[in-house]
Amino acid sequence: MQEKVIQKTLHKRNLHNGMYNFEELILSEPTLKEYLTLNKYDNLSIDFSNQDAVLTLNKALLIHFYGLNFWQIPKNYLCPPIPGRADYIHYIADILALSNDGDIPKGSSIKALDIGVGANCIYPIIGASSYGWDFVASDIEKVSIESASNIVNNNISLNNKIKCILQTDKNNIFKNIINENDKFDFTICNPPFHSSKKEAMAGSKRKVQNLTKSKIKTAKLNFGGQKNELWCDGGEVSFIKRMINESAEFKSNCLWFTTLVSKKENLSAIYKELENINPFEIKTIEMQQGQKLTRIVAWTFMDKSMQKLWNEKKVK
Repeated sequence: MQEKVIQKTLHKRNLHNGMYNFEELILSEPTLKEYLTLNKYDNLSIDFSNQDAVLTLNKALLIHFYGLNFWQIPKNYLCPPIPGRADYIHYIADILALSNDGDIPKGSSIKALDIGVGANCIYPIIGASSYGWDFVASDIEKVSIESASNIVNNNISLNNKIKCILQTDKNNIFKNIINENDKFDFTICNPPFHSSKKEAMAGSKRKVQNLTKSKIKTAKLNFGGQKNELWCDGGEVSFIKRMINESAEFKSNCLWFTTLVSKKENLSAIYKELENINPFEIKTIEMQQGQKLTRIVAWTFMDKSMQKLWNEKKVK
């Protein structure tokens, strides 16, 4: 059974609805002030094609809205736009509520797995801060795990909420991370969606041209990003197919498996792969942030009675 939900604005619980209040944000992170300019509407803004400005804005948002006192990532690592990442977390909360009598489950009884946490640790930060959930955060890149661990260790609010684990086999996704007796309420993933560096740079060029309204020959990645964060052989379809097939081996260890899908044209191949493993339910949620449209695909192997039993065991 497949259900499709289309959303054209940020989630109603997203703290970033509306315009950024830069006057408040610079109180949380004063260095943001040096990047502020007046846009054509005489409103304060930043140059979103400037990687340093985007990095500083993210730091201000995490301090102001999520209670962090430290957030730092290595140079040129992925610095994602936070509003869209927050949307993913809030829609996951809605999915969990469906099998919990409509109530969003909160607290450390909810265990989540972030596949490819990156150096920024954004999803676990938002999930732990917004709902009190506990996270296991995995990545195949040692520097990313070290950076994410550094963020966790330097924020009291995240201590004992997020455990970072290095995936030692780049060919595996859930294997080596999910143990036999582990129980996760959901997995999340923002897969590398390009198939090559050339494709990633071309995409960044288009993005910067859209932001600056001018043609350029080359462009830096305004949100940064390393190879493993941005591209892999076969792009996001190949990665998600591997994730789908591995999920069938862990169907009793996880209530909901989920992933972002950046390209609409990739959905048909993903649905076809899902049919091969015969999940009980598939959900697709479309999300929009500005001009960017993306979607969450979620699947579970558990029927309604199994979902109810899962939650009853959680309560006990």
